[in-house]
Amino acid sequence: MCDTILHMETRRQAHYVFRCQYHIVWIPRYRYKFLTGGVKKYLENKLDEVRKHYPEVEYIERNIQDDHVHIIVSFPPKMSVSRVVQIIKANTGRALREKFDFIRERYYCRGGMWSVGYFVSTVGLDEAMIKRYVKYDVPTKLFTLSCCFMVLKNNSICHRSL
Repeated sequence: MCDTILHMETRRQAHYVFRCQYHIVWIPRYRYKFLTGGVKKYLENKLDEVRKHYPEVEYIERNIQDDHVHIIVSFPPKMSVSRVVQIIKANTGRALREKFDFIRERYYCRGGMWSVGYFVSTVGLDEAMIKRYVKYDVPTKLFTLSCCFMVLKNNSICHRSL
């Protein structure tokens, strides 16, 4: 059916199909280096637990370093990035403080263990390809398009050269 199928997972809800992925990074307050060993394993478990309560949030990739956390996450466009970060940081921070005394003591009366901010970046398609698609996505110029996309029944996106 298609010349090339791009390996991009699209997700389907009742009235829309989407592929929204974000690279999010956050750090512990004061950038203390304690996300190792048992703390790291427990944080991974708590991230999985957050997913149980919010099944629409899907982790594509995770990497926990000594002093920061990277995740690539996908969630529906009805949810904001700030809300998802708030959910993840609040639930994991509370659980880590309850489980580990040294974390509770270190951050006692300091407003939580995670730093207030975070970094976010979108993960997407090739910019030039999208510009071509947007530029030529009108009925009169449709056949001059050098590439097109179709969403297939199995939620994959098909890229076909014309």
